[in-house]
Amino acid sequence: MREIPEELVARVESGAATLCHAWIVRRGDGVEMGFTDHDRDLAVDGVTCRAGSAWTAGVVESGAGLATGSASVAGALDDDGIAEADIADGLFDGAAVALWRVDWARPDLKVRLWVGRLARIRREGLAFVADLQGPMAALERVVGRTCGRDCDATLGDARCRVDLSEFPGLACDRRWETCVGTFGNGINFQGFPDIPGDDFLMATPVEGGRNDGGSRR
Repeated sequence: MREIPEELVARVESGAATLCHAWIVRRGDGVEMGFTDHDRDLAVDGVTCRAGSAWTAGVVESGAGLATGSASVAGALDDDGIAEADIADGLFDGAAVALWRVDWARPDLKVRLWVGRLARIRREGLAFVADLQGPMAALERVVGRTCGRDCDATLGDARCRVDLSEFPGLACDRRWETCVGTFGNGINFQGFPDIPGDDFLMATPVEGGRNDGGSRR
């Protein structure tokens, strides 16, 4: 639940509030920087938020329950704020971002609207667009391996071991049949082709033939 200062609520209801947005970015290397869409710098949560950075709020999608939620922001590339070289060096990868709604006449009156991490940042002309993910995004990351019929290796990597020079221009659809039939690489297949799928629910006993509990392939 958001905690909105009572004085800010009173100012909004009276029409006296003068609101703007402020963003505070905390990079993985400990560097903090702030930005605002107001026309002068503001001190928010102990961080100076720079005006004139052309930061604007994009679409914000809040998820209910354990949904991840997402948002986007855009702004100008400049050496004092978001520098192109820093983006290229990955300094903003995974940076924490907090979006605040602030009364610029009383910057101490504020409410945090959203918090997340920078999932992707890309250049568009002389500006950048940053895609943000909510805190629940961490719950969607796959840790370890998943068990599925298809191979989860990449063609030619250390787990697959296929010599790509022997198969120029070929792609792999990660199926057992392709691994064996096209690449002759079944011994390194990194999937589980015999794992039961939805069709297993409709399976019936085999009449005649082999009934030794082995693979049905």
